[in-house]
This record gives sequence, structure tokens and C-alpha cells, in this order.
Amino acid sequence: MSTNGPGAETIRARSVVVDGARVACWESGPADGEPVLLLHGYPADHRCWRHQIPALARRYRVIAPDLLGWGESERPLHLRFDYNTEVARVGRLLDALGIDAVNLFGHDYGGFLALGLTQAHPERVRRLAILNSRAQSSFVPRWYAAFGLLTLGGRTPGLRALTARLPLAGLHRRSLGGLVRGGHLDEELLDSHVDWMDTPEGRRWLVHFFGDYRVTVRPELRRRLGDIRCPTAIVWGRRDVYLRPAIAVELAERIAHAELTMFDDAGHWVMDQCPAHVTVALERLLARAL
Repeated sequence: MSTNGPGAETIRARSVVVDGARVACWESGPADGEPVLLLHGYPADHRCWRHQIPALARRYRVIAPDLLGWGESERPLHLRFDYNTEVARVGRLLDALGIDAVNLFGHDYGGFLALGLTQAHPERVRRLAILNSRAQSSFVPRWYAAFGLLTLGGRTPGLRALTARLPLAGLHRRSLGGLVRGGHLDEELLDSHVDWMDTPEGRRWLVHFFGDYRVTVRPELRRRLGDIRCPTAIVWGRRDVYLRPAIAVELAERIAHAELTMFDDAGHWVMDQCPAHVTVALERLLARAL
């Protein structure tokens, strides 16, 4: 049972097995409702959607997983975490949940995966929402370099041990500190997002993950934006220090009939900073005819 956020008592915890590893999931809403899958971003877990779940669950079957490696899901070191594998793994998660087609909403890394699944298997995505994600592009230069160094450390045998000794938890805690100071994230939730990175298992897995991750642009994602035909919402905090608003504008321009909602007073963590407005944008998408 998830205990953070409004309406937490209505959320049902369960686990499914994907690629031989345990994926922790939380479900809310009517079991026979139209399904909505919420994919979290880096380095969060399912609770980044805590403000949106209660409202969406009034009508829909809402499933919020912790992706493999994050939150309460397993951190297997023997599995691959390259982009194509991760996109296909979302499809296998749907199989494990018994869902053929879903409304797919993704923030940050989750939006990156959601875009890939929509393009690879359009028959499985009823509606698509992408929120502050690298999507078809990548990070601003500063963060491109920072994440690029982590990927270099993760894929270079002689650097892996050194990378694992970096103060990973402290670095991530500092990057999320503004949310705490702004009253958008409590200390307990921040601890759960980063403290596992201070464990030997957590360090090894994070380095393993970055060994497979790439910051470079995937040109096929941009090339195939025009192929997306499902109702789509692009929801963005304009003050994002990691990802340019131009990513959102391009998505809205190149995806047919996509609706762009931009918030001037929010940054990357748009679901925390503008929770009610994000919920309205997602409900508006769900009201659109297929």
C-alpha cells in the first residue's frame, strides 16, 4: 500500500513479473475502467503522480508502476536497460497486466519510453501524454554533458568502480532540493527517491543503468512524429532547466492534433508544481474521442 499523497488509502498494491524480475505497481479506480498507465521519470517513482491519481481514478483504472530499477521494483544487474529494450519492456508490462491497449502518460524518462512505444506499437496506445520529457530530443548542454559523463563511467570497465564511488545520492538530493524548499516535495519522499543510491546494491545498479543509457538524440523518434494518430497532449513547465520548451513546441507541431499546455510558473517537475492544472490537462485528453 502506498502511503504518500491524497487518496492513498484507495490504492491497491500488486506486483507483476516482467523479464523475470518483479515490478511493483499501484492500482486505483474501477477494475473495469478504461486503463491509464502512468510512467514516472528519473529519479522518481510512481508517487510523482500522487496528485493526479485520485482525480483520474474516479473514472479510470489507473496503474502506476515503479519501472524496473526504481522505487520498490527489483534492480536486476543481469538485464539490459538500453532504450529499445526498455520500450519493449513497457509492452511486456502491459502483457503482464493483461492490458491490450492503454492511455499512456509519461513524465521525463517515462515520456521518452511512452513516445517509443506509441511509435513502435500504435495499436496499444489509445491516448498519449508527454510531460517535460527529452522525447525526440535531448538535454540542454550542461545536463547533456553531466549525464553523458555518467554513461561514459557506466560503460567503461575501468571507470565503473570509480563512478559507483561518486556521491550519487547527495548529487540527486541537491538537484531535487528546490522542490522541498518550494513546498512541492516533503523530505520523506525525497529520501525515498535518493537514499537507495547510497547502498552498494543501488550504486551498482545505477552505474549498470547508465552503462546502457545514451544521451544522444534518436533521429527515428523525430522522423516518425507525424505517424502518431492517437489523441495526444503535451504538458510542459516552461522553466525546465534540463529540457528546452522547444521540445514541447516541436512535439505539438509535428504530432497531428496534439494539444500543447505550457505553464509559465512551473519547471521540470510539473506534476508537483502545478498539480491541479496538470490534472485538468490530462482529464481533457481523456475526454477526447478516439
